[in-house]
Amino acid sequence: MLRGLYTATAGMLTQQRRHDTATQNIVNMNTTGYKQVSSVSRSFPEMLITLVGGDANTPTKRLGRLNSGVFAEESLSMNVQGAIRESGQKSDFAISSNLVVNDPQTGQPVTFDASGKFVREDGTVTYQPQAYFTVQDADGNTRYTRDGHFTVTGTGQLLSSTGSQVLDNNGQPVVLTGSVEQFKVDEQGRLVNATTGAPTGVTLGISVVDLPNQLVRQGDGNFSLDEQGGATARMMAAGDNVQIRQGYLEGSNVDASQATVDMNAAFRAYEANQKIVQFYDRSLDKAVNEVGRV
Repeated sequence: MLRGLYTATAGMLTQQRRHDTATQNIVNMNTTGYKQVSSVSRSFPEMLITLVGGDANTPTKRLGRLNSGVFAEESLSMNVQGAIRESGQKSDFAISSNLVVNDPQTGQPVTFDASGKFVREDGTVTYQPQAYFTVQDADGNTRYTRDGHFTVTGTGQLLSSTGSQVLDNNGQPVVLTGSVEQFKVDEQGRLVNATTGAPTGVTLGISVVDLPNQLVRQGDGNFSLDEQGGATARMMAAGDNVQIRQGYLEGSNVDASQATVDMNAAFRAYEANQKIVQFYDRSLDKAVNEVGRV
């Protein structure tokens, strides 16, 4: 009986985690550059149930297997392009990218699914590389973000929405020398003269992350690189299919309908496990207070 109580409780905790993840996605539907999160659940290892004891003439009897419940193992980000909308602000930027990866077996570009990954027949998973703005937080750490809602300070510093310094392709903070009205960036991220179109020698630092699934969320729209997981970042090259669009912002990639369905499904599953816990509670109450008197 107690094993069933533990299994139902584990189910409640897992569904609470799923519900929290779906709620997080719904709340951030209008957050610039937000990436949808999915909760991954996994069952605990199964246990082999065997009848033991008795005399030497009684063989050990195998009763079967017992599943001890589920747990929310991790949360995975879906690092794919969100919808791009026009903002009209010269300090707003959006990244439009479609980076190509060739299959080493065929030499042909692989076709990624809606979640940005390609699964081969042998189970090997390839993730589509993604481009990010490179910023530096107050502690001097390099971070990556898709939130291009930047502001310009009185001293000409280009800052992200969280106050981090926007870096150029040399890892240095971007500092404007002219007015904001003269601030113009071409599709390659190069700052150019608004009148002549001549490059100023400064280029926005656009980092290409080969394994975006290994990025670690920092909770403020920024990501850090998990180098232990094998992820690497490089500056955008000339041949990369990446465009910088000034005066635009990238919205979240949250699927509102699916997020709502996931939230309601998690709530119903939580409710069902709650009923099971209440049933076991009533059964234990009868066993202790009623059967014990008999």
